[in-house]
Amino acid sequence: MSTSLINTEIKPFNATAFHAGKFVPVSDADLKGKWSVVFFYPADFTFVCPTELGDLADNYAEFQKLGVEIYSVSTDTHFTHKAWHDSSETIGKINYPMIGDPTGVITRNFGVMIEEAGLAERGTFVIDPQGKIQIIEINAGGIGRDAAELLRKVKAAQYVASHPGEVCPAKWKEGEATLAPSLDLVGKI
Repeated sequence: MSTSLINTEIKPFNATAFHAGKFVPVSDADLKGKWSVVFFYPADFTFVCPTELGDLADNYAEFQKLGVEIYSVSTDTHFTHKAWHDSSETIGKINYPMIGDPTGVITRNFGVMIEEAGLAERGTFVIDPQGKIQIIEINAGGIGRDAAELLRKVKAAQYVASHPGEVCPAKWKEGEATLAPSLDLVGKI
């Protein structure tokens, strides 16, 4: 990615997701007004992907308590998502929307398309209620992500958004001290 997407507004899209046993429309408008995580992965019926999506499913209630919706996205169709959901015990426990992006529009909008393969990178995007990207993480294909670490980062993003003038230091966890950047702190940390 040549330019950072941090603090940029998400681009318009319309797609179909498999969610709660149905095919439902999802658009960029659905991501606005609340915190969202858009979780790209290469493909259904693969190896690392189900471990990541299952980990998110196991932590989904915690994200929901924070008012966060999760959207998983791959370049598979919503039909393929349903078939995977119906055939895999791990994927069967998913309660968040699984967006199909067979045209790659959403994947390209977020800059994570592997053009020669037609697949998405392992990209994670945290989007604030204004529709602006606050966190970006992209992993190589063989490196799985951790939902608990993502949850910590979302809490930090929400804290900073609701406490102007404060920042969260490395390894910050909810309830721990934050920093208020000032001239007095320069060289003291």
